Amino acid sequence: MKVSELSRRTGVQVPLIKHYLRQGLLHPGRATASNQADYGEDHVHRLRFIRTLIGIRGLSIGATKEILDAITAEQDDLHQVFGIVLGVRPTTLEEHTGTQQPPTKTKTMAGTEPGSEPMPTQAPTQAPAPVPAGLADARRLIAEMEWDVSPGNPAAHTLAEVLAALGDLGADIDWRGLLPYARLADSIADVDVRQMHGERDLLAQAERAVLVSVLLEPALLALRRLAQESKSARHFGGGGNGGSTTPAAG
Repeated sequence: MKVSELSRRTGVQVPLIKHYLRQGLLHPGRATASNQADYGEDHVHRLRFIRTLIGIRGLSIGATKEILDAITAEQDDLHQVFGIVLGVRPTTLEEHTGTQQPPTKTKTMAGTEPGSEPMPTQAPTQAPAPVPAGLADARRLIAEMEWDVSPGNPAAHTLAEVLAALGDLGADIDWRGLLPYARLADSIADVDVRQMHGERDLLAQAERAVLVSVLLEPALLALRRLAQESKSARHFGGGGNGGSTTPAAG
């Protein structure tokens, strides 16, 4: 298909498609003339995935290219692909190794000869960073569930913030009170991972990871809200109307 058809199929404007081509996010089409090319279904899929990462996940073009490059580099490691798409796994070498250090600042001592070896400046000793409030309880919950998660998973810090807020409010919900929710989440994750099976192409795997994690999250929240209203009507609505009482009418 021509670039105009690719634009129509994906909803991405032609100038933006050409920009993605220049940035290396989208691989070139098959050249048919000096300034024309044909594109295939693989371009449609990749362009839709790019649009999802940028438009729905809100990533920059640079971050999107890092993810696409990292997915390609991971070859057949579906666990890494899933983690990269979710933002759990790092995408750059420095983040993977954690060994990159800033250059050591040096200064020339008074009286040294030009060109002689400068004396390194000693870095000040820093106290260890304090553990954020709630993080210890979040780790207790993770350990209780026997979850194998990476140390940098941002969801652990989100959980820690919630637990800290519950403590500040004097709520009687601690990490143990979240265990029933954690077990439900564990069951949902089983369904998510089963959805990932059957895809062999790396890009298809990445697309599936976005679908089952990012795109379905609003649907899961909507299902919870619907179920909450139904349970509320059944337990608190009264009126003998078969549970159809809305919160306002109730």
